[in-house]
Amino acid sequence: MFALKYKEIGLKIAYYRKKKGYTQAQLSEMVGISSNYLSLIECGNKGQSYSMETLFKIAEALNVNVNDLLEGM
Repeated sequence: MFALKYKEIGLKIAYYRKKKGYTQAQLSEMVGISSNYLSLIECGNKGQSYSMETLFKIAEALNVNVNDLLEGM
């Protein structure tokens, strides 16, 4: 169940990132995480957890409300 939620959030992050025209490397630099870690988040990798702080930083960098990433959860 949680893996599905991570997958949904990851897909939304990837969607908004691409909409802004950012690469994973650009967004990860803005957020202060590695591009490999961002890739794992976007893929919704089973067992890959991240903090709410990271999620808020990603939302801020994408200029979206964190609720946009969590909507439908």
